[in-house]
Amino acid sequence: MSEEKVIVSCDISAHRKKVENKNEGLVYDDNIAEYFAREVGAKPRGRETISEQDERGAFVRQPNYFIENITPEYAKNAKFRIYWSPGCNWSNRPVIARDLLGLQDVISDYKVSHTGQTNKYGWGFPEEPGFKDPVTGVYFLSQFYLNADKDYTGRATTPTFVDVNAKKAANNDYHRLTNHLEVAFRALQSKDAPDLYPVKYRKEIDDFNDWLFPHVNNGHYRQSFTFVPEIYDESQEDFHKALEKLDERLATNRFLFGDYILDSDIRAYVTLIKWETDFYVKVGPQKKRISEYKNIWGYVKELYNIPAFKKYTNLPKTDEKLKGPFDNYLYKISKRNFDEWLKTDGSRTKLSSDPNNLFLRHPEGETAEDYYTVVSKSKWNNKDQASRADWDYKLPIDPSINPLKGLLKNN
Repeated sequence: MSEEKVIVSCDISAHRKKVENKNEGLVYDDNIAEYFAREVGAKPRGRETISEQDERGAFVRQPNYFIENITPEYAKNAKFRIYWSPGCNWSNRPVIARDLLGLQDVISDYKVSHTGQTNKYGWGFPEEPGFKDPVTGVYFLSQFYLNADKDYTGRATTPTFVDVNAKKAANNDYHRLTNHLEVAFRALQSKDAPDLYPVKYRKEIDDFNDWLFPHVNNGHYRQSFTFVPEIYDESQEDFHKALEKLDERLATNRFLFGDYILDSDIRAYVTLIKWETDFYVKVGPQKKRISEYKNIWGYVKELYNIPAFKKYTNLPKTDEKLKGPFDNYLYKISKRNFDEWLKTDGSRTKLSSDPNNLFLRHPEGETAEDYYTVVSKSKWNNKDQASRADWDYKLPIDPSINPLKGLLKNN
């Protein structure tokens, strides 16, 4: 590396002009991150494997902190932006929902990146001129959290829904963020926006989503972020049992709740496609790949071929062959023709009573006021760690059975 590219703490201030001039000659490293952190009062990002372990050694994810309801008035009067990361299991969900709902002109988005070699201060803007967000001028995602609550001590996570004018986090609740987009922004959605969260069946959808989180969505992290072999085995067993239930459900349902794509399908898809192309080889030996579950794999392929899903699917990109066996697998995956590999044969349309339609339409005469309800609180945001460690969250019904079978109808 040339001398011009090496920046040390003692002389970084001398390079301020270079930083402000499109980062000319600079590589964003830990020294630069440290310099900006001191300037704005950013705090080091916590480590999940240290701060989010329970007494058994199981990973118990921190609760989301900014979970207050977004009202239609707030949705209408503020300017919002989704800060997200393509590799984050939770991040792809709100941008898929936003596009399906036609809210692209209402809610912008930005893909954040790691800062420095060690990512000590978490998500930031290392690709931007001046290493700062071009819209708000902050250096770190965590600044939005401190602007909203100066005493916040948790991790700044993606996705974060930001009030741009106030420069503060408005919501970071990935458990319910898509629901806020669906209900609070109803009046701002496109005229032909689908009904992803029908009023009459929100409890059934919420219950299923709260089951999906620990057993499937968080399955990668429960296995990866524990150092206890028994807990790893327990988590893996639970994950694959959950997949068996999903596979059984999808044997007789085109989508999770029947004929139409709902909010839950977005949540399931982003995890399932990520397991097949990435998590499968990073977590450790698994019983089966996602593509070995016949019904799940057909379901994933059908969703992939919908533009909003495909656009935000984070497929591996490897430019050269790497050394490790896992890297070699990812290399092979990355060289696939994904559109060909994920082509659907259309056979799942036979499971639908309305095969030509993917989405549920809003009932005729329904207003935005009719559609709005206060979004429920998720069990997984309980402050008590022991409550969040209770993975055996039981639905009122068997998750292998669709409780809305035949109930969702287009007029």
